[in-house]
Amino acid sequence: MIELNVNNESGSLQIVVLGIPDDFGGTPKLEECYDPKSKQHIIEGTFPHQLEVTQEMNFFLELLKKYDVEVFRPKNIKGLNQIFVRDISFVIGDKLIVPNIIEDRLKEIEALTDLFESIKDTDIIRMPDSVRVEGGDVMPWNDYIFVGYSKEEDFNTYKVSRTNAEGVSFLQDQFSDKIVKSFELNKSDTDPKENALHLDCCFQPFGVKNAIMYKGGFKNGEDTDFLVNLFSEENIIFISKEEMYQMNSNVFSISEKVIVSEKGFTRLNNELRNRGFIVEEIQYSQIAKMEGLLRCSTMPLKRK
Repeated sequence: MIELNVNNESGSLQIVVLGIPDDFGGTPKLEECYDPKSKQHIIEGTFPHQLEVTQEMNFFLELLKKYDVEVFRPKNIKGLNQIFVRDISFVIGDKLIVPNIIEDRLKEIEALTDLFESIKDTDIIRMPDSVRVEGGDVMPWNDYIFVGYSKEEDFNTYKVSRTNAEGVSFLQDQFSDKIVKSFELNKSDTDPKENALHLDCCFQPFGVKNAIMYKGGFKNGEDTDFLVNLFSEENIIFISKEEMYQMNSNVFSISEKVIVSEKGFTRLNNELRNRGFIVEEIQYSQIAKMEGLLRCSTMPLKRK
């Protein structure tokens, strides 16, 4: 049985689920898309191909093995995009939460059956029907659980609104020993530069007391003020709208010192190195076209 343990975003990674690119389904029809960035690349004829996506994920797999991380993969379901495993389940402390996600993605959860069988039933929490959360919106950070969400009006308006207020309340009830801090995100079904699909598309903590932030992804100024006060301005790397669009906040920490990043994030990677971090650069720009990147592709099960 797997012993779960995830209390933050940067503890030394021991066990992780990495998505699979096999049979990801190729270019979907425009009406089948549920995020504006994928729609944009379909319209422009630049949606990624199977070979490119497979090569990028294989780079990531080899890098994880280099750091002696145990890697689980979902079962392959032909013709289904199973790259972004972060959203379909996530770990807080010693519990794995299986959320309710949009109907378009329900089959992805079926591919984790073998994983669920490797975890004690008492360590798996399933959400009631009215509760909606995706893992990209949820970040355990020591005493805190940060949650991106949409209030009812936005949640009922935008397909890219994936976590509702009931989801925030559910996490508060389940993890009463933590401070659940929620942030409303800006949403757009049509413009990827105005859409924070998940919290990790505009914010991510790393190291011991550092963070990456795009202020424009947050609906309320008091939320960004809270985070700036919590982390201190000098410990935050602020990114631009264009950098947010390219997914600069969606890097992935293997440890407090080692960060996996897309090799095209030149300014961010230089800034990380200047602050003393080891940056492992890999090619991941094709996967970024589907509005997800390195954090989205991983679901940590155990960190030290």
